[in-house]
Amino acid sequence: MGKKSKKYPAYTSGSVVVNGRTVATSTKDKNNNTISASYNMSDDEKKLYDSIQNGMYNSLNNFYSISDAQRQEWHNQINALRNQGIDSINNIYTPMESNLKNDVARRFGNLNNSVFLDNLNSITDKRAKAVADLSNNLLAIQNDLYNQELQNRMNSLTLLNNLNSVMNNNILAYTGLANTNSNLGNNYNSNAYNASNSSSSAWNSMFANLAGTAAKTALSFI
Repeated sequence: MGKKSKKYPAYTSGSVVVNGRTVATSTKDKNNNTISASYNMSDDEKKLYDSIQNGMYNSLNNFYSISDAQRQEWHNQINALRNQGIDSINNIYTPMESNLKNDVARRFGNLNNSVFLDNLNSITDKRAKAVADLSNNLLAIQNDLYNQELQNRMNSLTLLNNLNSVMNNNILAYTGLANTNSNLGNNYNSNAYNASNSSSSAWNSMFANLAGTAAKTALSFI
């Protein structure tokens, strides 16, 4: 009799072990329908991964939200700059007005004349322009503070995203290696199975040939 064909080997799972710890596995479910690969994070990795995910979630949800504390800080900065600007303007134009009054009063005895009014109007116009320039500068600074805050948040979000990509790529690399190990094992089993069946078929064929030859030999002696 010939040898019986062996049962096809079961699915071989794959794994990756680093420093004694299984970091990734590739398995098939009990119904043999789905092959899945999983990555087993260490406690430290999970803490870092969760922290990155939470950071990205919070950053995206509050990207354009400005807290009351932040607004107050900006308000204080703008007020400080405004006060400095006003002091600088006053330090320039108040002495000019005083000097004009003293000069005109000394020369004409009173301030009710065109010389005083014309020069005073000129000083007033320059002061008004300085105040307008100050207001425009403060508005630009306020916009810069907001834009810089958004840029800082974007930089933080980019950093978190890069860290997330590094961790995900690491996970994909290890799970891919686990799948590769599984494929190598299944290919080996398949080749061994095919080789075994091929050997059995050859043996059966040889047995049949020998049996046929024996039968012919027996008939020749009848």
